[in-house]
Amino acid sequence: MDAKSVISREVTVAAGAFAPGHLGELTRIVPFEMVDEVLAETGRTQQRIRDLPSRVVVYLLLAGSLFPGIGWQQVWQRLTAGLEGLETAAPTAGALAQARGRVGTGPLHRLFDLLRGPAAGIATTGAWWRGLLVCAVDGTLVAVPDSPANRAGFVRHRCNNGGAGYPSLRLLVLVSCGTRTVLDAVFGPTANGETSYAPGLVRSLREGMIVLLDRNFAVQALVEAITGKNAHVLVRVKEHRRLPVLKRLPDGSYLSRLGAAAVRVIDCEITVSTSQGRRTGAYRLVTTLTDPHPHPAAELIRLYHERWEVETSYLEIKSTILGGRVLRARTPAGVSQEVFALLVTYQVLRLAMAPAHVRTPTPTGPASPSP
Repeated sequence: MDAKSVISREVTVAAGAFAPGHLGELTRIVPFEMVDEVLAETGRTQQRIRDLPSRVVVYLLLAGSLFPGIGWQQVWQRLTAGLEGLETAAPTAGALAQARGRVGTGPLHRLFDLLRGPAAGIATTGAWWRGLLVCAVDGTLVAVPDSPANRAGFVRHRCNNGGAGYPSLRLLVLVSCGTRTVLDAVFGPTANGETSYAPGLVRSLREGMIVLLDRNFAVQALVEAITGKNAHVLVRVKEHRRLPVLKRLPDGSYLSRLGAAAVRVIDCEITVSTSQGRRTGAYRLVTTLTDPHPHPAAELIRLYHERWEVETSYLEIKSTILGGRVLRARTPAGVSQEVFALLVTYQVLRLAMAPAHVRTPTPTGPASPSP
């Protein structure tokens, strides 16, 4: 005889036309009061009670990210499936489209601003290093539907086989590496590069943070902007990049300057072991942590591997949540609304998982500073 455990929780839903406005257990993270507040702040509260009140439409947009492979009417059916005994509307596809347009992007943007940030009170492995909150920045491309409006606002990229793929937008996120929660995000057309969007994330940096960056972000102005917020940087630079040696340090690193920022340079070799064998490569890391005694070079080399947590975040967004599909919206305004809904949904899921999220770093092979 199989033993089964059942966990039951009560989920409070509103009455009448507001009843579909919930996400089950996730509603405790995005409660009714929060949604109503962002609607009021952005001037999107309905003027009269409709079959699709604004609060309900916000939850519909979030539910759309949980069910990316179906149409909006089918999402509505999922949203209302558990409301037994309650009379709910049966909106047409056109009515749902009008409701999404009526709500617009503002409430979803504001909701993201309220929810973004590290998971409060969670001290998971990898979240902190020597008193610093470990963060990472990177960018990715997200495919959007190939509609005339989207083609006018976004660029179609060539595929490996030479054909043209879907139009895409560029998304950059700042994540907390320990919990993979999003601290901030910026996005827009791919006509602008990653380094053009990255300064938009600096607003969310503060003292007590260290930001891990790939080679593409080793830009003098960006490093200066980050240090201007009293945050620290650990960035990989190209091996042939010349940085003046101002002072040699006992751990093999040396002091230098990157523009106006005082930095420390660490040259190292990193060996990665995979099922395909072992590979060793040369890395040059630059950090604003200039004292080797509290911040040893060997530990900084190991810390840099945490940068890959942002790639895992993108994997979760694009493959786990979206399932590799393009977005639904066929206009740039709709795309913006959908991206913020996607970011909110991702953040809510990460916040829900954070209390049980204790991660043990995966060994990546030996790393040592060069003499």
